[in-house]
Formats: sequence, C-alpha cells, structure tokens
Amino acid sequence: MRGDEQATSPSGDSNTAEYGHDVVPIDNPRKSRWDRSWPTIACGAGLFSDGYLNGVIGQVNTILKQLYGKAYTNSPAQSNVTAITFAGTVVGQLFFGYVSDHYSRKWALMASTIILIIFAALSAGSYGVGGSLSGMLAALTAWRFLLGIGIGGEYPAGSVACAESTGELKSGHRNRWFIMFTNVQIDAGSILSTLVPMILVLICTEDHLRLVWRLSLGLGMIPPLSLLYLRLKLDEPEEFKRETMKNTRTPWLLVLKFYWLRLAVVSLIWFVYDFSAYSFSIYATQWISILLGDDTALWRSFGWGTLVNVFYLPGAIAGAYISDWIGPRRALYTFVFLQGCVGFLMAGLYGVLNQPKNVGGFVVIYGIFLSLGEAGPGDNIGLVASKTSATAIRGQYYAIAAACGKIGAFVGTYVFPIIQENAPGGTDSTRGGQDPFFVSSSLCMFSAVLAYFMLPHIGQDTIKTEDAKFREYLESRGWDTRQMGSLEYQNAARSGEIVDGRASAKAVEPVEKV
Repeated sequence: MRGDEQATSPSGDSNTAEYGHDVVPIDNPRKSRWDRSWPTIACGAGLFSDGYLNGVIGQVNTILKQLYGKAYTNSPAQSNVTAITFAGTVVGQLFFGYVSDHYSRKWALMASTIILIIFAALSAGSYGVGGSLSGMLAALTAWRFLLGIGIGGEYPAGSVACAESTGELKSGHRNRWFIMFTNVQIDAGSILSTLVPMILVLICTEDHLRLVWRLSLGLGMIPPLSLLYLRLKLDEPEEFKRETMKNTRTPWLLVLKFYWLRLAVVSLIWFVYDFSAYSFSIYATQWISILLGDDTALWRSFGWGTLVNVFYLPGAIAGAYISDWIGPRRALYTFVFLQGCVGFLMAGLYGVLNQPKNVGGFVVIYGIFLSLGEAGPGDNIGLVASKTSATAIRGQYYAIAAACGKIGAFVGTYVFPIIQENAPGGTDSTRGGQDPFFVSSSLCMFSAVLAYFMLPHIGQDTIKTEDAKFREYLESRGWDTRQMGSLEYQNAARSGEIVDGRASAKAVEPVEKV
C-alpha cells in the first residue's frame, strides 16, 4: 500500500497500516481520555497571551494619547509601541521553530512561557530616567519587542505540539480541539484585552489612567503563569518522538524540493490574513471613538470595542466544528470569500454607518466581517500550516508561515494609517474609513483563490500520512530514514519493536476494556 493511502477499520476510522505491517494507531494508546487531552490544552492555550497582549496595546495606545497628547502622537513611539511586538514575534517564531525541531517541543515551550511572564511584568513597569516621557516610551518599546519573542515561541512550539497531540484524540474531532485551544484562545484573549481596560477605567476613573494602562499590561503575565505547571509536566508528542531529525543532519535540499511551493502558498495566505486582521483589531477602538464623538467616556469606547471583539468567538467556535465537517481547505476559502463580500458591502455603506447614531449598525456589520474571517483563515490557516508538512521539519515550516503572517500584521499597522491619511478628505473622512475595507476585501478574494486552487486536502490523519509520504520521498532519493526518531525510538527500532517508522503490534500490550 502506498504511503499516502490509509486502511480503514470496520468502525470507519482510519488506522496506520501503511506499509503492510500491523500497527497501533496513535489515537489508541493505553491512556485515559484526560491523559490524551491535557497535552493539547497545555500546548495550545498559551496563545491566549497572544490575543491579550497584542490586543491590549490598542487600548493602551488610546490611553497614552489621552494622557500625553501631541507629545505622544507626534513621536515615532505611537507606531513603535503598537507594532514592535510583531517584530519580536517574528524573531521568536523563527528561533523557537528551529529549537522545537532540533531540540525539544517541551523546552522550547517552557522558555517562551518564562519570557512572556518576565516581559509582561517589565512592560507594566516601564520607566524613563528622571521620569522622562521619551525614556519611558523607549523602555516600553524595548520590553514589548522582547515580549514578542516569547509570543513568537508559542507558535512553532505550542501550536505544533498541540497539532501533534491531537493525533491521540478521536478521529473526526481533531480539528475542532486544535482550533479550540489555539485560535479560540487568541480570540478570548482579544475580548479580555478590551474588557479588562474598560473595567479598570470604571474602577480607577479617568483621573488615574496611568495606573490603568500599567495594570492592563501587567495582568498579561497571569495566563502564562497559569500554564507553567502543566507545561512542566508535558512529555514530547508521540509523533515527534517517532519522526524527529534532531539526531541527524536535516537534508535541507530535499526538504525544499518537496515543500517549497506549499509553504509559499500557506505563508502568503497567512500574510494577507494578518495584514488585515491585526490592523483592524488595533485600530477598532480608535474608529469607534471617532464614531461616538470626543465627549464619550473612555470606558464606553472600550465597551463598544469589547462588543466588537465578542463577534470573533461565534465565528471561531462554529468554524472549529465546520473544519471537521467539511475540511480546513474548504472552510478557509468559503468563509474568506464571504468575508470579502461583507467587506465590500461595508465599504459601500460606510457613509451611512459612520454616523454616531448608527454606531450599533457599524458594530454589527463589522462584527460579522470579523466573525467570517475567524471561521475561515482565522481558524484554519494555523491548522493548515501545522498539518501540511512532515513532523521532522514542522516547527520550522510552521514558523516561517506564521512569521510571514506577523510580517503582514507589522506591515498592516503601518500601511493602514497611510491608506487613511492619503484618502481624499483624510483619516476622518468617509473615504478614510472606506479605503481600508476596500483593500482588505480585495485581499480576502485573493486568499480565497489561492486556497481553492493551491492548498491540498487535509483529513483527520494528514499528519500521519504526510509523515509516511515524506519518508517515502526521502527513501526514493537514497536518504536513510532509519536516522529519524529519538534515540529511545531508534533503540526500539533496532530491537524490532518498531517497524517502518511505527510501533509494531507485538510491542504493545493489549488494553483492558473497562
């Protein structure tokens, strides 16, 4: 049987009898349901920090403008503070992508968690020499960059390990659990990133906004702290133990020949999605403030921002189930196409929606726009990136794709204000609001075309079948795949407990039925 084919059991679930040998599927080990589930939770849930710490800077930006006026808005710090985290995230993604493939998924994850805790706290305590504003903003910018490195580590270490851990879950449910503990966590973090500052403004009042922005940043250390113990208990994913190349030299030329086109497509779709998604999330609070007027209380502005972010969740949660039902590729191109249609509609109606009396309509239609984006690329681009490459190079493959996404986000935070400033009438004009939606919606259509024509089908067992195809390709080019796997795994292979990259049935004790 070819490496890309699957045998089917009487129950309808695919197993892994790829090479004519009896093997034990990775989703049927001698583990309880909790033992199979908690690694998925521990690995993926750290992306909550990405949603919170990237989102909260939008509210902090609004507060700093209110506190320091032109001294802040006329300085480079306004752009740097909001965008510098993306630069750090790219560095973290590429660095931890290499570390997670060549050393350890677990310890790469632990390192990124510790970085998040330290620099979330330091960001909250940013201080300039002599109490200077420029010094404080420079310190905040530096800490945010280093914080971004920790956020970046969550992608190749956390998301990849999460995807590999879902292989131990029931077939037919794997995509939804990956999404629930990756993208849904980002969206939950985004909601709290506006809700927390709103509550703090109500508690502290607008007379103590310095305390509000520092607390808003400092509370970002709680999510990674809550995961520290679970992550310390983690073991390496089973698939990583079997397929890693950390004990040999990676045949990069063969890897590039096999994956370059697929990686380019996934990276481009992620770039386009983050270009719009992160830029919209950061500037949403400012748009709402403009719609509500200058006299609106700050907490009310943050409250409307929270309502906007709540629209992320229905799309993300529904999309998690839809991804299992129709597949990630189909879900991605369908919903990103619909998002583009709503975006064009919103651009056309912006002249009506930008009136203060119609702020409710603006929020609802904009919320639908965001929700469709979450059901499509938001939920599925990370899933596609984590399952369309072999385990041996998955961390680096995913890191490059995710880094392209963050570069898109970084570019977007600079380009969106330029689009608005150069619109006829300037930033506060109707065209200043329309043009970002025209640009974003056009990019949505482009992403839909790429996904439809150039992404492969992704099934429940794609990780296993992709590993089998990659092994087959390497062997056809004369590369010895017996070098793959952890040292423990290689020793088991030599003793006959592993056959053709899988655990032989004779090496596994029968499981007692309860």
